[in-house]
Amino acid sequence: MRVSVSYFQQHKAQQLPIVMLTAYDATMARLAEQAGIDVLLVGDTLGMVIQGHDTTVPVTLEDMLYHTRLVVRGTERAFVVGDLPFMTYNISAEQALSNAARLLQEAGAQSVKLEGGTGMAPTIRRLVDNGIPVMAHIGLTPQSVHQLGGWRVQGRTRTAASRLLEDAHAVEAAGAYAVVLELVPTELAAVISQRLRIPTIGIGAGPGCDGQVQVMHDLLGLFEAFVPKHTQQYAKLGEATRTAVARYKTEVEQRVFPTTAHAASMDAALLAGL
Repeated sequence: MRVSVSYFQQHKAQQLPIVMLTAYDATMARLAEQAGIDVLLVGDTLGMVIQGHDTTVPVTLEDMLYHTRLVVRGTERAFVVGDLPFMTYNISAEQALSNAARLLQEAGAQSVKLEGGTGMAPTIRRLVDNGIPVMAHIGLTPQSVHQLGGWRVQGRTRTAASRLLEDAHAVEAAGAYAVVLELVPTELAAVISQRLRIPTIGIGAGPGCDGQVQVMHDLLGLFEAFVPKHTQQYAKLGEATRTAVARYKTEVEQRVFPTTAHAASMDAALLAGL
C-alpha cells in the first residue's frame, strides 16, 4: 500500500523530517524506494536534467504524464507527486482541475505540485475541494525564472519576506498539505516552518524546514552542467559512467569483449551440416 497524504501531517506533528527526492523513470524510482525514500517528486526539472533545456519552461503536460507513469510503474509504496508544468494551471482554475485530474487518473500520481502563493490560492482551493491533494511551491519558482531575473534567493528584503509569509499562509489556508520553500534564506524558512501547521519542504532553504527535497541527478553527480550550492553530492556517477563506457569502448576495439562466454553456442555437427 502506498504512503498517503496523512504521512505529511503525521511527520509534522511528530517533528520527523520528511525526505523527498526527484525521480523521472522506473529504474531510478525503484532504487530510491528500495533505499527508503517515501516521497518521490516527478519534477519538471526533468526539462533540464533529462531533456537538456536551460529552464523548466519547455516541459509539457504530456512530458509530465509520461514520466509520472514511469515512476508510478517502478514503485509500490512511495507517495508520488507530479509537477504541473508551465501554463497548464495558470489560465483558470478549471484548466488546473482538468490537467491535475489527468496526472492522477492517467499517470497514477497521488498528488500534484504547483508554483505560486497568494495568487494561486483560489486554484489550490478548487483542486482540494475536488479531491486532489496539492503541494504548493513558493520562494524561487523556476517556471517564473525569466520574470525573476535568474536563479536568485527570494525573500531577502523586508517587503519580499513579508510577501513570502503571506504566500505561505495563503496556500495553507487554501488547503495545501505541504509547501516547498526554494532558495529562501535560512532564517526566514525557519520562521515560516514554525508558523505553519502544514510541513515545509526546503531546497536551498536551510535545516529549519520540516523536510528536504533534492534532485536525484544532483545527489548522484550525474548532472554536471552546474552544481547548485544547496546540493550535497553523495556520489560521482557521471565520472564513473564515463570511465565504464570508455573501458567498454577499449575492450570492443581490442577484441577483449565480447568473449564466447557472452553468447550462445550450437552443436558442431549441426554447424558442419550447413
